[in-house]
Amino acid sequence: MTRESELSVDASAEALQEAADLWNTLSGAGFIQAMIDKRLPEISDISDYIGQAVTSAEPGRVDIAWTPEEKLCNPGGAVHGGYIAMILDNAVCLAASSTCDRFMPMLTLNLNVDYLRGVRSGETYTVTGTCLHPGGTRMVSNALITDGRGRPVAQATASVIPNKAFAR
Repeated sequence: MTRESELSVDASAEALQEAADLWNTLSGAGFIQAMIDKRLPEISDISDYIGQAVTSAEPGRVDIAWTPEEKLCNPGGAVHGGYIAMILDNAVCLAASSTCDRFMPMLTLNLNVDYLRGVRSGETYTVTGTCLHPGGTRMVSNALITDGRGRPVAQATASVIPNKAFAR
């Protein structure tokens, strides 16, 4: 079986049942770790498109390896700020989700981004999301992108709320 068929939204009935079981039993951090471990079928190809790979999750923190490709660059040759904001948004939302008793996708209320250095395609960056306030209604998280030398290239602070459409 190829990787594509393993991660397809056309997953087998067994894979979908396992995903449902994990959804109903794992903590937020545990569910994110199950995604990292490929125990869940991919529901979107956005991670592949933007070059995102979540590498670790614990309650209140996630780490993402991000290798943006040239297709994400603006005409000036740097990664477009919108994609930088997108990876920061992913990190703040996952950090908040990691604090939940059961995984809950988040909705972003606001995202404040500071661009500090240019981001180049083909290089791998570390994106760390941390939940500063895991509130019952509104959560506050931050995210930091660092380059291979450990220098910050962008940061964000966000307020997020659980997406009640996924409430159980």
